[in-house]
Amino acid sequence: MTAMRRALEFLFTRALRSRIGVALALAVVVFGIIGAARLVSGPTDSPAGVTGGPRHPISTVDPEAGDDGATAVAEPPPPRTSPGALTPERTAERFATAWLGGGRDADEWQAAMRPLSTPALTEKLRGADPAGVPAERVTGAPTLLPRTETTVEVTVPLDLGRLRLTLVGPDGRWLVDEVDWERE
Repeated sequence: MTAMRRALEFLFTRALRSRIGVALALAVVVFGIIGAARLVSGPTDSPAGVTGGPRHPISTVDPEAGDDGATAVAEPPPPRTSPGALTPERTAERFATAWLGGGRDADEWQAAMRPLSTPALTEKLRGADPAGVPAERVTGAPTLLPRTETTVEVTVPLDLGRLRLTLVGPDGRWLVDEVDWERE
């Protein structure tokens, strides 16, 4: 009996007052609270295949009815072009031809793009040199991606990559506002 008494005395006086003893006591309390919470909360969903098969999310949408519209985005309206004005595709083709404009000096090159560009793009291109254009010819038809009724993105395939143009046409007259080059 004295050995048992000494073991209990050691446990309560030295072991529980050490850092390890305090950590063990806290762990017992935390696991006790978690266990009690699980008992009170009732059964939980189990992972697929454990008990009762696969889990399915709760939904009030009929899966046969199609898209519920929560993340659906409406198709943008087709681009609007004023009568007699160039379409976005035609504007992009002409701009790409002017941009490629081999053999011209910088002033002629910029003058060729100016009627097809917004004032903001014309200003950005000021001081640019046509010798820095990395391609020589258009190799296919432009691809149109409408963003809004007055903004489109047009991709023009070139011999060494793609010219990606953003065009704006608030009054139905399309002008290139941004130029981006993607090398293949």
